[in-house]
Amino acid sequence: MPETRAAKWKGLNEEWDLLIIGGGVTGAGLFRRAVSAGLRTLLIEARDYSYGTSSRSSKLAHGGLRYLLSKQWEVTRESVREREWLLKASQGLVQPMGFILPYAQRKNMAAQYAYGLAVYDLMAPKWKHIQMSRAATLQKLPVLQADWLAGSFLYYDSVLDDSRLVLRLIFETVQDGGTAMNYCQAKALLRDATGNVVGVLAEDRGPEKLGRTELRAKIVVNACGPCSDELRGNLGLPARIRPLRGAHLIFPHQVLPVPYAVTLQHPKDKRAMFAIPWEGSTLLGTTDLDHDWQAQSGEPYCSAEESEYILQAGQALFPGLGLNLEQVSSSFAGVRPIIRGDAANPSAESRAHVLWDESGLLTITGGKLTIFRIMAEDTMKAIAVRLGRKFAPMGTWFKAPMDEASPSAYLNQRHGPLAAGILAPNRPSEAERIPGAPNTWAELRFCAREEQVIHLDDLLLRRLRVGLLLPEGAKTVMPRVRASVQAELGWDDARWQAEEARYFQIYAAAYSPNPSPSSKGAR
Repeated sequence: MPETRAAKWKGLNEEWDLLIIGGGVTGAGLFRRAVSAGLRTLLIEARDYSYGTSSRSSKLAHGGLRYLLSKQWEVTRESVREREWLLKASQGLVQPMGFILPYAQRKNMAAQYAYGLAVYDLMAPKWKHIQMSRAATLQKLPVLQADWLAGSFLYYDSVLDDSRLVLRLIFETVQDGGTAMNYCQAKALLRDATGNVVGVLAEDRGPEKLGRTELRAKIVVNACGPCSDELRGNLGLPARIRPLRGAHLIFPHQVLPVPYAVTLQHPKDKRAMFAIPWEGSTLLGTTDLDHDWQAQSGEPYCSAEESEYILQAGQALFPGLGLNLEQVSSSFAGVRPIIRGDAANPSAESRAHVLWDESGLLTITGGKLTIFRIMAEDTMKAIAVRLGRKFAPMGTWFKAPMDEASPSAYLNQRHGPLAAGILAPNRPSEAERIPGAPNTWAELRFCAREEQVIHLDDLLLRRLRVGLLLPEGAKTVMPRVRASVQAELGWDDARWQAEEARYFQIYAAAYSPNPSPSSKGAR
């Protein structure tokens, strides 16, 4: 059985080599790298692993073709190359995806796309894009019936489950000796007599209310993404993050049946957006707006204005489908940690990452999900200088599944070597898929038992994504969800009822097709 939270909490009060604050992809990547280098490392996360930006992305491991327009050459180049590395290293978690980029008869439009894709591919380096006529485009994507369509290009990027990427990095590192604890919040920084950061005062935010404890480490890293300035504020430092919100709508595949991803321009402002096949559904997004933490005080959500903006793009590209809000399964919004520059247009801000050393606190932020490895390596260089040590190159970032771990390639991709423990031979009915989702009941039970689930939304929105993929937050299958996992979670009936009410409140406030922020999902 997994170690209890109370037992783990008692073991945290010791000096660590490295303390990482933040359980998104940036913190998870550094966690993986540091433990491989032999550092005694603790990762803490105030909410759930991947709770923030890293479970609310566009589900792409990509270079960002649109960043070429703003001349972010280095950002695009390193992202394209990291995409190629992820395809080889992630044991199938990151999958190649064909993208169709349609163009109109407008002067030079096709030529500009051809030039941009040539640069994009050469950065990889590879050559894997083709130009298609209108007829060939419609043969591959019949729903693309826009009158202006003259032709398209087919190129390749990659898709993934962003939350599973984070979870694999964390749980495989825990297997290797790292310690990670979710719902453990850094309330204040601890400083020595010279003012340097030497740890944090941490508070347990789980249901047990285990109290507060001091966590001390030789190196403390702030990997809090868009919330990095909150921790830096403890040092009296000025804010440097420009939080930008990106929202998406999720449609059932039968409503928006695209076998390829589609890169499109919004008819109003020509901003690049995507329609992406994902987990048996289709994502449509994203927006790029300045996020006001006070205006959206709970979880970020897709506003009515953003929904309308996204639907306008879908209606322009797929006019025969009659896309509307009533067809939407769910929505979600995430906040990007962009370093504040001087761009008036949020989309023009740099996506480069930065590393700051301020009074001994290392902050690694900015960047993109795709380049988490580069961000981890850059941080490790700073740690090596501070500790006066050299670290050997990283070997394996993602562990291979055990031989014949699971008859399901999908489970192997999502869980790696842990997939072997998912399918119980005495429960053949659990090999069935959850209706409307790609996951099995066995995977649901496994995640509840083994993956540090504290609240029901951890299970249904991040360990699996059934709360996003099924109508009404998976309400119709909730009785069987309860039957499958209540005992594994050790919840009595009162706790289950409270968790279910809490979950549907969060869903209504931040993930429903028409979010109701007055529902105040728990933050």
